[in-house]
Amino acid sequence: MPEIGETLREARMRAKIDVSEVEATTKIRAKYLRALENEEWGLLPGPTFVRSFLRTYADYLGLDSKLLVEEYRLRHEHPSELDLAPIAPNLGPERRTARISRIGPPQLSRGWIIGLSVVAIIALLIVIGSVGGGGQSNQGKVATQSTTRKKAPSRPAAAPRPTVARLKLLPIDPVYVCLVDSGGKRLIDGQTLDPSAPPPTFRAKRFSVLFGHGPQQMRVNGKTVQIRSSSNPIGFEITPTSRRELSQARLPTCSQ
Repeated sequence: MPEIGETLREARMRAKIDVSEVEATTKIRAKYLRALENEEWGLLPGPTFVRSFLRTYADYLGLDSKLLVEEYRLRHEHPSELDLAPIAPNLGPERRTARISRIGPPQLSRGWIIGLSVVAIIALLIVIGSVGGGGQSNQGKVATQSTTRKKAPSRPAAAPRPTVARLKLLPIDPVYVCLVDSGGKRLIDGQTLDPSAPPPTFRAKRFSVLFGHGPQQMRVNGKTVQIRSSSNPIGFEITPTSRRELSQARLPTCSQ
């Protein structure tokens, strides 16, 4: 199931709110609200409207709209290139011939004349240097090198670093879990999770998660992580780009 739409739908279902109620309050048509929940971006007027509707809908449900909009931009917005074709009037053979005859031969501009003169002078200096046994002047060398120097290839721009961490818990057996975000909010306050009803995907700048025992597994930023079996609680700190195991002294605490 799509993760952005899943987050919106589950928040609305938990609050027991019908789509018609959201439509009446936010003034966003119901078909656009359903398109957001199903991630059918092609049914919406455009990326600008998607971001605006997504921000309004998330705020209405009490979700972090900035994180959802950032997730949409990272996953679905890409720069596009426009292929522009030259537009020319469709002239018949007779009109094209008459137009060419009126235009006449092309006239060289003053800039072209100066450029050709410079090229001719450089060529003359090269010929004189080769005849004189390599007695080319410093000015001739500089001019020759400047005409043959190649432009260094530009490096591609680095991809932007992700700013949001994504975490989905996938318990294999019933397990005690404590999950705290970067602001200290307990997202799972010491609950025993059942494998038949895993929680939704969580998003924050940073997480601290504690498992009562293993083996278990979780999906961190789209990658599945296996957790080894242990008789002691195991904790991890998760960021948008990495994860690391916590020491016993830094494990998060929740109510039992």
